[in-house]
Amino acid sequence: MRTRFAPSPTGPLHLGHAYSAILAHDMARAAHGTFLLRIEDTDLARARPEWESRIYEDLHWLGLGWPEPVLRQSDHLARYAAAIDALGARGLLYPCGCSRADIRAALAAPQEGAGPAEGPYPGTCRGRPYADRRPGDALRLDMARAIAALRQAPPGQGPRGDRPLGQFRDTGPEHPGRHDLDAADLVATRGDLVVGRKELGATSYLLASVLDDAAQGITHVIRGADLFEITFPQVLLQRLLGLPTPEYHHHRLIRDETGKRLAKRDDARAIATYRAEGARPETIRRLVGLA
Repeated sequence: MRTRFAPSPTGPLHLGHAYSAILAHDMARAAHGTFLLRIEDTDLARARPEWESRIYEDLHWLGLGWPEPVLRQSDHLARYAAAIDALGARGLLYPCGCSRADIRAALAAPQEGAGPAEGPYPGTCRGRPYADRRPGDALRLDMARAIAALRQAPPGQGPRGDRPLGQFRDTGPEHPGRHDLDAADLVATRGDLVVGRKELGATSYLLASVLDDAAQGITHVIRGADLFEITFPQVLLQRLLGLPTPEYHHHRLIRDETGKRLAKRDDARAIATYRAEGARPETIRRLVGLA
């Protein structure tokens, strides 16, 4: 078993991060496996070295350890760009010049309650070829073409028909069992997702995490239930790129007294705040239900 915790250095770690990191660490340790740390710092506008340093301090204080060196996504932009080019060369991507605010939001990891309010992207730029990239364009995955590419039969074999596009297994408490990719659902509810912005070296969470999980040999992805839905297009990308599909465990979210998911701006529940107030690592474990 190889698990990972992959925070972004854009703010302080809070109790929700502690729960995810400890759970991934403990599950790997129980299976005599390996727990890895990955720094997801492709948001070059918001990532800060001081936040990265505090991530290491907080996790070490919690008693967690990991092999060195730590994979930092900003060191692997060329690898992401190569994967984007490979998809583009197959006619599966197209440039999109629509709202830059929407594009910036699409590059980040999805958050609970932050899904598209008006449904999937309507395909305004879908007719543009990959070679028509212009400064400021995003690159979108043509979902319908991607599905068609997976359904093409290998030479000498009959049509794939209704064979599953892919599937994954989830061992988490909210979505246990095997889940098949559904073509109609991918097109209707996910749509043509943003995978990057080539001229800035920016890559979406969707694609970068898929590539890194494969590069690091991750066998079990332990993460919050708010990321369950993004697993379906990620498995699609794994199939398109010939990458293995790990097992997933989407765990419960740590919430405040009102039931709201914790965010990095909630300094009152930051691990550093508890440290400063004299808490012990076992206090954090108790607070998140992992005593």
